[in-house]
Amino acid sequence: MIEWSRQGQIQQAQWRSESGAPAPRRVVTADDTLAADTAYRMACEGTGLLWQGDFQNARMLLQALMRRADAKSGKGGKSAKPRKSAAKAAEKAAAATPAEAFHLHRQAQAQRARVLASVLIPLEGDYTIDLRRAPDWRQACTEAWGPATGERSVATLRELLGLVGAHEWRKKGVEVPALGAPPLNRIHPHYGVFSPVRGEYVGLVADTALPTKTLAFDIGVGTGVLSAVLARRGVQRVVATDQDPRALACARENLQQLGVMPRVELLQADLFPPGRAPLVVCNPPWLPARASSPIEHAVYDEGSRMLKGFLAGLADHLEPGGEGWLILSDLAEHLGLRPRAQLLEWIAGAGLVVRGRHDVKPHHGKAADAGDALHAARAAEVTSLWRLAAA
Repeated sequence: MIEWSRQGQIQQAQWRSESGAPAPRRVVTADDTLAADTAYRMACEGTGLLWQGDFQNARMLLQALMRRADAKSGKGGKSAKPRKSAAKAAEKAAAATPAEAFHLHRQAQAQRARVLASVLIPLEGDYTIDLRRAPDWRQACTEAWGPATGERSVATLRELLGLVGAHEWRKKGVEVPALGAPPLNRIHPHYGVFSPVRGEYVGLVADTALPTKTLAFDIGVGTGVLSAVLARRGVQRVVATDQDPRALACARENLQQLGVMPRVELLQADLFPPGRAPLVVCNPPWLPARASSPIEHAVYDEGSRMLKGFLAGLADHLEPGGEGWLILSDLAEHLGLRPRAQLLEWIAGAGLVVRGRHDVKPHHGKAADAGDALHAARAAEVTSLWRLAAA
């Protein structure tokens, strides 16, 4: 629960945080009279600003905090005030190794997120926002959090905006050319499930010659996009696993909309389903680092747990002569987080051999953004489909 004082009365509400962040230790009410510089100072001190004024002004305050946070980190552009700390941060990053630059980048992201999480919005028991000029976000809240319980709650404005953005993505969907011609080629990601916006890894699964069309395992189904591609390519049965209930619900809805659900069986499991298959496909998180929110588990895999688990168990789940398809970016190698030699050592240690590898260069925007803190690594990145087999 989170507490604050209003007109001499103690108010309480449930604290909501998708990232699992603790509630602010100190919460004060704030409204349209609060100056942005004062708000930024309070946010840096860890104070939560529970908004009681005009909702649209809360959005403007968040934008003002964003400009100040970006100016401090050196990302503010022409409109931001120059800061000595920004110059020092840029100089420190330039002198760092790729791994050090990555960790500095993550630290800066975390600090920025903490500042921007200071603007708090109260929600009524039915997810209504009882503020002047507040939008109706009840449907988006229900999709993300489930049916309203009647209990008042408080969430950060930044998280609510992300939740609404996910709601719009879910309605619109993401076009996946590998699934064929429109309209039945869109994936609709749910809140908290990573969207297949980087199509190069999907294209690898769509274009690599299938060793069989009888059965395939899809490890870590996510939105269901790879299971859908396999089914569209004629694989008669796909068994797809995930340990996240949100992902399984998302995959089920997408596979039903695409008309391939009769060929796919969904199971809640950590990695492999029971039995063996002639084809086992896995697209694990690419970077060995700690995730700061549930959706980041699709990108960050602390200690390479999923990657090592997949490799260690693959031989025992392959039929004789079968193949395991590991789809993996080499970004971790360019960042100095995991050398290629270590990956090859894990493959050999699991009793596996490499039958072949198909590579593709990513085409996402950050690969061409020279201002990105990790530009050199992103520009050199290659995504590969490793064809593995039991030795």
